[in-house]
Amino acid sequence: MHWDGDHMGGWGMGMGWLVLALLVLGIVVLIMIMVGIFRGRIGRGPGGDDRAQGPERNRARDMLDERYARGEIDATEYDEKRRRLENRKDKD
Repeated sequence: MHWDGDHMGGWGMGMGWLVLALLVLGIVVLIMIMVGIFRGRIGRGPGGDDRAQGPERNRARDMLDERYARGEIDATEYDEKRRRLENRKDKD
C-alpha cells in the first residue's frame, strides 16, 4: 500500500475553494438582507407603512404626522388629510 498524501484524488483543494466561495456569498447575502431590514425595505407588504411609497409621499406624510403630534391639527383634520394623501397615491 503506497501513501501519496492525496486522500481526495485532487478534489480537496477545489472543494475547499468552492466551500469558501459559497460561504463568502452567503455572508454577503446575509449582510444585504440585514441592511434591508434595518433600513425598512423588507418586511412591509401591501398596506404596510406608507414610507415605502417614495420620497414625496414620505415628506407629505411626515409633515402631516408632525403637525398632528405638535397639536397644530386635530384628529378629524388629520384623518381627512391622510385620506386625501392615500387617494392621491391610488391615482398615481
